[in-house]
Amino acid sequence: MSLFVFGIGYTAGHYLGDARSLEIDGPAIGTVRTADKVEALGRKGQAALVFDDGHADPAIETALAQADRLLVSVQPGLSGDSVLSRFTDAIAASRLASIVYLSTIGVYGDHGGAWIDETTPAEPLSERGRARVAVENAWLSLGQRTGKSVQILRLAGIYGPGRNALDDLRQGDARRIDKPGQVFNRIHVGDIGRAIGQAFVFRGGCRVWNVTDDEPAPAPEVVAYAARLMGLEPPPLIPFGDAPLSPMARSFYAANRRVSNRALTQDLGVTLAYPTYREGLSALWAAGEGRGPV
Repeated sequence: MSLFVFGIGYTAGHYLGDARSLEIDGPAIGTVRTADKVEALGRKGQAALVFDDGHADPAIETALAQADRLLVSVQPGLSGDSVLSRFTDAIAASRLASIVYLSTIGVYGDHGGAWIDETTPAEPLSERGRARVAVENAWLSLGQRTGKSVQILRLAGIYGPGRNALDDLRQGDARRIDKPGQVFNRIHVGDIGRAIGQAFVFRGGCRVWNVTDDEPAPAPEVVAYAARLMGLEPPPLIPFGDAPLSPMARSFYAANRRVSNRALTQDLGVTLAYPTYREGLSALWAAGEGRGPV
């Protein structure tokens, strides 16, 4: 099985780099936005092609025609999905059997801390979120129209190597923002890889899946746990109203919900290696994250 990836970034890059998560015996190739990134990945043995808003390597269509599986990890703009805009016909005509599209649980909007699942209607709070829902629907429509399996993975807040509370503490960037009642779901990048692998082999029709951990938790609690692992005093609590947050960061706090992963674990059959932030951060600490000079 060969794989094509639109958007080799943090998540897709970890998936490609984790041999245990790949169930393919053919080539894996994908896209990045610049020639410099093509060269950087090439030095690591990963083939890549340039695709951005202004340029698409002609070799992309050839690679798509030869692929059996497609992973899409490109964020849409307000005007839509650049992948669908440029390659819908090529994808529809290809031999691709399975398509996995990476989305976000942000499409659910705010539910006042209540538990929700995939049956909950998407009610995004921003124009960006509404654009994301439209793109999800376009991918699902493509799957239904062509008979290809399309699985939408709505990801929670992503953490993993190089992107976690341990490194934030080491760099002096960790803050404990106190907004009573606020919780967030998270997901370790390694568990996203497990979800992608299972989604590629799912044969139950086109579906949406929440890819989250078992335990939504307040952000200050996570930072405090990381500090305990490091033997540090946690940063002081900062009232939400006093926190110096960018508009983008503040928007994340506007939505409060507990997102269930029951379908992920029971229907898709994903066994999480890091069911809560405690297992995830402990494993990262044991692997050397959060150590060394800034």
